[in-house]
Amino acid sequence: MVGSLLEGKTVKVGHDLKKEMILLKKQGVELAEPMFDTMVASYLINPVRSEQTLEAIALEFLGKNVIEQLSGVRDEKSRIDYVCHAAEAIFELKEILSGRLRDEGLEELFYNVEMPLVRVLSDVEMNGVRVDRDFLNEMSKEVDSDLQELMSKIYSLAGQEFNINSPKQLSEVLFEKLKLPAIKKTKTGYSTDVEVLQQLSAIHELPAEILTYRTLSKLKSTYIDSLPSMINPETGRVHTSLNQTVTATGRLSSSEPNLQNIPIRTELGRRIREAFTAEPGNLILSADYSQIELRVMAHMSEDPILIESFKKGEDIHARTAAEVFGIMPGLVTSEMRRMAKVVNFGIIYGMSPFGLSKDLGISQKDAKRYIDSYFEHYKGVSSFIEKTILEAKEKGYVRTLLGRKRPIPELSGKEVALRQFGERTAVNTPIQGTAADIIKLAMINISKRLKKEDLKSLMILQVHDELVFEVPEGELEIMKLLVCEEMEGVMELKVPLKVDIGVGKNWSEAH
Repeated sequence: MVGSLLEGKTVKVGHDLKKEMILLKKQGVELAEPMFDTMVASYLINPVRSEQTLEAIALEFLGKNVIEQLSGVRDEKSRIDYVCHAAEAIFELKEILSGRLRDEGLEELFYNVEMPLVRVLSDVEMNGVRVDRDFLNEMSKEVDSDLQELMSKIYSLAGQEFNINSPKQLSEVLFEKLKLPAIKKTKTGYSTDVEVLQQLSAIHELPAEILTYRTLSKLKSTYIDSLPSMINPETGRVHTSLNQTVTATGRLSSSEPNLQNIPIRTELGRRIREAFTAEPGNLILSADYSQIELRVMAHMSEDPILIESFKKGEDIHARTAAEVFGIMPGLVTSEMRRMAKVVNFGIIYGMSPFGLSKDLGISQKDAKRYIDSYFEHYKGVSSFIEKTILEAKEKGYVRTLLGRKRPIPELSGKEVALRQFGERTAVNTPIQGTAADIIKLAMINISKRLKKEDLKSLMILQVHDELVFEVPEGELEIMKLLVCEEMEGVMELKVPLKVDIGVGKNWSEAH
């Protein structure tokens, strides 16, 4: 009876339905549309709220105190009382939140993107990804050996042994023994944070080795040593949680483990990705949107140079280098291209001349000249930024192409630094949020196609602008075509969307 009700056409209302979906699916029950998730609705209405728990939103919208923690409650009556109060609150919230979604122009995004995505994410989480325990165990031994070597080198450079993980002892070595300049002071003494060590690396070898040690040590404890313990004994796979209601921009985040923090550009990061493998007879297929945020910016700013460049399939960073440095495209060096790439992405994130000078290791005067030159050539981008900030100040919020809304209270803040942060956020959110909406839509469409065409391929990961699949060898060519079609054709912009596809026995090989 309950199964047929959940699989029927009545509206299923809940808070965090993804969790319920997974539990029900394990019992052989498929939660069917239509559905209304109060957590997702609350998140769309206010994505900057620090928590989207039932307790928090019931208190805000209903003035009701619903205690969510049941773990310590052994008394059956108390548990039943809580469940009844929670159910009542969820139904009351549904009425209020439905009205708010309608009033704020968020209905389409809620019903066409976020609610269908709940099912897709539940599938991806249940699919999980195969992780090679033996590979990680061997890697752990290797990294241990590397760390021991690094420790010896650090002690040699310092001229003494000390606790590398103690900021106090490190501070004594750097600033008292080696007499390096103290850059930043904290309440407890001189800072030894990443920024300080990076600056000191230019004048002494020790800070650079400390940074390497910290990175190795963190990756070892966070991934190499902890991933094997996260392998589900029943499935032999790791099942990360994909969080839909955490980031203010609309991007998904992942936890337990957080797969978005594995560095892609370092050798060790690439090796960790090698541990994510396919079952025998299968391959890993990675599909990555190419420069999606720059393409979204080209569309939203309607900048003619950017649009022309993307339509022609030009190397956008080389083109920017030619524009900014005022030279013929054929004369652009790899170093110029690298600098232009930093400028291109820096513009999206509202980078100041100070930030650019630090990133490129150049003077602030030169950095300002590059930024000014960029805006001189890309006038559409310049006016888009001005217009977006002005509108955000008037309305108090910004929207993505699909109508996702983000309030920016910082714009009316008293402090200059806070207002500047608000301005950067106002420019970046519509771009990053639209990119997030695009990949979410692509996930929904691909998921429908996989079911419709009865394919055995699985969507197993989503990380930033990348989707990862586990594909039987016999379905590889079909999947390459299907994924490319859906990701590139998901939305019509003034510039083409482009996807890079890679295939391999593991995630590193495929990326």
